[in-house]
Amino acid sequence: MSGLMLLPVFLPILAGSGILVSSVTAKQKKAPDLTEEARNKLHLFSAAVLVVSAVLAIVLAWSGDLSLTLFYLMKDIPVFFHIDGIGRVFVTVISVVWTAICIYSFVYMKHEGGECRFFGLYLVVYGVLVALTFSGNLVTMYLFYELMTLTSMPLVLHNGSREAIMAALKYLFYSMCGAYLGLFGIFFLYRYCSSLTFTPGGTLDPVLASGHEGILLIAVFAMLLGFGVKAGMLPLHAWLPTAHPVAPSPASAALSGIIVKCGVLAIIRSVYYIVGPDFIRGTWVQTAWMVLALMTVFLGSMLAFREPVLKKRLAYSTVSQISYILFGLSALSQTAMTGALLHVVFHAFIKSTLFLVAGIVIFQTGRTKVEELRGLGKEMPKTLWCYTFASLALIGIPPASGFVSKWYLAQGALEAEIGIFSWLGPVVLLVSALLTAGYLFPVTMHGFFPGKSGAQNVWKKQEPPYRMLLPVAFLALMAVLLGVFPNPLIQYFGQIAASVL
Repeated sequence: MSGLMLLPVFLPILAGSGILVSSVTAKQKKAPDLTEEARNKLHLFSAAVLVVSAVLAIVLAWSGDLSLTLFYLMKDIPVFFHIDGIGRVFVTVISVVWTAICIYSFVYMKHEGGECRFFGLYLVVYGVLVALTFSGNLVTMYLFYELMTLTSMPLVLHNGSREAIMAALKYLFYSMCGAYLGLFGIFFLYRYCSSLTFTPGGTLDPVLASGHEGILLIAVFAMLLGFGVKAGMLPLHAWLPTAHPVAPSPASAALSGIIVKCGVLAIIRSVYYIVGPDFIRGTWVQTAWMVLALMTVFLGSMLAFREPVLKKRLAYSTVSQISYILFGLSALSQTAMTGALLHVVFHAFIKSTLFLVAGIVIFQTGRTKVEELRGLGKEMPKTLWCYTFASLALIGIPPASGFVSKWYLAQGALEAEIGIFSWLGPVVLLVSALLTAGYLFPVTMHGFFPGKSGAQNVWKKQEPPYRMLLPVAFLALMAVLLGVFPNPLIQYFGQIAASVL
């Protein structure tokens, strides 16, 4: 059974690489653009590989604590896979959302072009993400973390414009710098930990660490900053609002819904499974982490509120919402961590829905600014209702999912012994929720009730094809249903939090 863990990793990587090689060969031979028959074959092949890989990944993840050693990087540092509770959560969410975005992309990428390159890279990145969630120790995670950056970066520069190239380079530069900060921390932890294998509660050796607490705290903070880059945490968040507007909407949904969560995963692994939460509890590292997280929550919401371009507004929203998760983790309490894990799942469905809706609007109308969307609901009501349900969930209006996760985050902060942050955290989260309503609801209000100023808007195209609309409707429905029936997730995440705290 353990050997099967290689299939959901290498099957999409090999299949995607094959698509990329065939695309390059076709270009060298100056072959014509894809015919409809060739396009259908590409879509069928990509969907088959992804669905098979996703089903395998989910089945294996929930089959038990499987382990598989790939090779030894050094004598005492294996590169190996091991599935645990956190890995199950992330690989399940990644597989479901990634598949939905893929189905949506079959129609959207006709508009963008370069379909072979996109779907080849899309499959490769999925394989790398599965390997990242399956990683059994810090070194294995770091290897695939770097590979994730290198393989996802071409998705940003897909259209080849100057803006896309500069955004992709910014994404690469920020991500690599962040990863090097993480590597700096790994070097120190290797010396003072009994093992780099992920273990609930951490592996830091108190005897070895005695007398070296100062440098270890600096190393841990460097890791928080470094892996926080991918999660969009201040002060290295600027790549997110730059990359999203120029990337194709499916890539934006994947970046915002999934890729940024890998920074969260790396932080969870580093703090709760290697260093141990007790080591940083009450230190300047925890205080600085909470300050940066709350600053990001507030500033991200403010910047989103002021942003006129829809996709960029949603990108700033991601900056804010991911730091909800980071604040919950920084509180180092069981209830707050449960809320953080809930928000990981809920945000993946919510934000993917919002970016895919933005893609539908661009695909159907070519409009990109919020002010241009007055009267949208008259011709595209189904699309706008999907946006509205996802917005309700993100704001945190019951019974949608965002309410549940934010309730646990606020309750966890109030229960935790974190001084002023016990009440400051919930206040910032509440203010951010009000700002979230302020930058999301105008699209719905002006879309359904345009007023006289929107009467002049002429909408020539109506609802998108069902192959685009159904994945969006599914994701929006999940964003609501997970809030209506949250108890299984709450219980499972509570058990994970209890095991590491």
